[in-house]
Amino acid sequence: MKILTRTAAIASLSALAVSSSTAFAGETATTEDVAKKDKKPKKITDRKHPDYVRCRSEPIIGSLARKKRVCMTNREWAAHNIEGSKRSREFVDDNQPTFAPGNN
Repeated sequence: MKILTRTAAIASLSALAVSSSTAFAGETATTEDVAKKDKKPKKITDRKHPDYVRCRSEPIIGSLARKKRVCMTNREWAAHNIEGSKRSREFVDDNQPTFAPGNN
């Protein structure tokens, strides 16, 4: 009997919460709103498209088995590669020995 009472109370509270949330919104859902909500964006299947999402697993330093999954769009991967190349070039250039004239 106790369980039945609790279940009925929970059901009535949830119904009240749902009805009050729509009353507070002050708007009624139109068919256009429902259509926009149900419409999913088209999935990109072209692998060369700039917004196609690619994922790869990268090892976690200090662990032999754990991997981290990194997902970015093709556009973000290209920017990531350019930034990495730029930083590695700067590192190599900074560590090159310089020869000052007269120090031979």
